[in-house]
Amino acid sequence: MRRFFSPRQLAHAPTQELHNGGFTAYAESPARAEAIARAIGPCEEPADRGLGPIAAVHGADYLDFLRQAPALWAEAGRPGDVIGYVWPVVGRRPLTLSRIDALIGRYSFDASTPLTADTWDAAYWSCQSGLAALDAVLAGERAAFALCRPPGHHAGADYLGGYSYLNAAAVVAEAARAAGKARVAILDIDYHHGNGTQDIFWARGDVFYASLHADPATDYPFYWGHADERGEDAGEGATLNLPLPQGTRLEAFRRAQDQALEAIARFGPELLVVSYGADTWEGDPISHFELSTQDYALLAQDIATRGWPSVLLMEGGYAIDAIGANVMSFLEGWG
Repeated sequence: MRRFFSPRQLAHAPTQELHNGGFTAYAESPARAEAIARAIGPCEEPADRGLGPIAAVHGADYLDFLRQAPALWAEAGRPGDVIGYVWPVVGRRPLTLSRIDALIGRYSFDASTPLTADTWDAAYWSCQSGLAALDAVLAGERAAFALCRPPGHHAGADYLGGYSYLNAAAVVAEAARAAGKARVAILDIDYHHGNGTQDIFWARGDVFYASLHADPATDYPFYWGHADERGEDAGEGATLNLPLPQGTRLEAFRRAQDQALEAIARFGPELLVVSYGADTWEGDPISHFELSTQDYALLAQDIATRGWPSVLLMEGGYAIDAIGANVMSFLEGWG
């Protein structure tokens, strides 16, 4: 299987995040991607396919914010990384605001996703890795893998959060549509719900989004991912959420994944995007499922046997000592 990754994705390295009421070391560190790259072997450098596919998903004002925020932060005399502290509660009115504190609240939903001077470049190349994997599949490969870092599935069209800035899964799905794939499905098997991906395709019927994740009644991102969220308008029924309790093991996870795959089969996709998170592993420091390393091979086999051309994208996973083996197990299981 061809694999894609740019070393430029490593530059993004915030020093801390606000987590569970206190500042702690940033969990989504470059060491994650370095460990994965060591385990899976040589990756191809993606070509630059430009801003167009990203701008097809994310608004121009949001993209401008991502590029300008670190400079605005520095101009305001603030030390360290850009971190928000105030957010609108009852909707984001189209106000004309210029202070960086207001802008970060306008374009984010948490305080665990700081911006640095290198964030834009890293997130941009994360999307380019995803697009390179898509092009490989469009050219005839059965499947291709992109080591997307920073991850993306929490990023909406105009907001960041959950360590995510640009939504590579959405960018790839939209690019596949632009390339002529009439129906695209996204299977999200990260521990946390991909709220950004859901929001982007919420009212569309041409992209099916299915997610297995920790029950948002107990786990981040709390406000998205409940079982009654099914999409609206043209997207009614094109969203499937399968929340699972903390402590979920292989049998229950595999059963839910099969339910998602059956729904995707009824949708009839011409291409599948898999948002794969290794934070479902039993020793992950911020998650609470109980999957083992060898389980990932079985889960991959179950997806691969469906026969859909597939683009596999890296999302979460924060146990650095184990993440390489967990990703490799998933890729080997694909065959």
